[in-house]
Amino acid sequence: MAITAEDVFYSYNVGTPAEHAALRGVSFSVERGERVSIVGHTGSGKSTLAQHLNLLLFPQSGKVSIDGVSLKNGSPDARELRRKVGLVFQYPETQFFAETARDEIKFAPSNWGMSGDELDSCVDEAAAAAGIDPSILDSNPFNMSGGQRRRVAIASVIAMKPDYLVLDEPTAGLDAAGVRGLDRMLSGIRARGLAVVQVTHDLESALAHSDKILVLEQGKSVASGTPEEIAVFLADNPVRGLLMPPTARFALGLRNRGINVPVTGGVSEFVSALERAGKAE
Repeated sequence: MAITAEDVFYSYNVGTPAEHAALRGVSFSVERGERVSIVGHTGSGKSTLAQHLNLLLFPQSGKVSIDGVSLKNGSPDARELRRKVGLVFQYPETQFFAETARDEIKFAPSNWGMSGDELDSCVDEAAAAAGIDPSILDSNPFNMSGGQRRRVAIASVIAMKPDYLVLDEPTAGLDAAGVRGLDRMLSGIRARGLAVVQVTHDLESALAHSDKILVLEQGKSVASGTPEEIAVFLADNPVRGLLMPPTARFALGLRNRGINVPVTGGVSEFVSALERAGKAE
């Protein structure tokens, strides 16, 4: 089962002087249980693509399907398909309205007909998956830290029990500790069987935590593959706005000298491989 996009085209303000092509023949797929990153500079089309995955937008040409069902405007399957794909917007906490984190998380599943013990259990499970301390569930989310608010927003989407979780720039506004915490949380969510699609300009995070990466530039797919394949590609084919992490650049340089070290992953993995290479000599 998978989400697939096939040769998707989409333009804003069609037929006006302000017409702008946001997606130009983009194709990609994400299987259940995968963690996929869509990377690109501002204006590359990555957020537009994310909105196609949740039926907020529909292809003007091409096709997007979820588990084999094509997404079409007015489709009777639209409600269930939207439940399958949870979309977390950039700065989702700006849409909070409830007085407690618990009520915020309850809102979506209650709209799907959950109530009583089932609803309470759903909230507790979503909060645990998002790494929220139960002691703060009855606190006002507006008084929480940025990282805590982001977790509440993600939990409110997880509570709908989607099969796919799409996050638009989830690390925006977080400090380094918040980013690390978010990455650990998403790894835990992925371990539960959900597919995680992360839309980001943070190439370092994408290289370290993805199964595969799609690179967009000016609405076009310029590369798709494993993190290592993407790192090698970008080293020879720079994309505007995507900065190759220093560790990845250094690793590629060492590889060119015959020293086998990982191009992707964290600094600790790189250092360990470097130490092993040194001992082997």
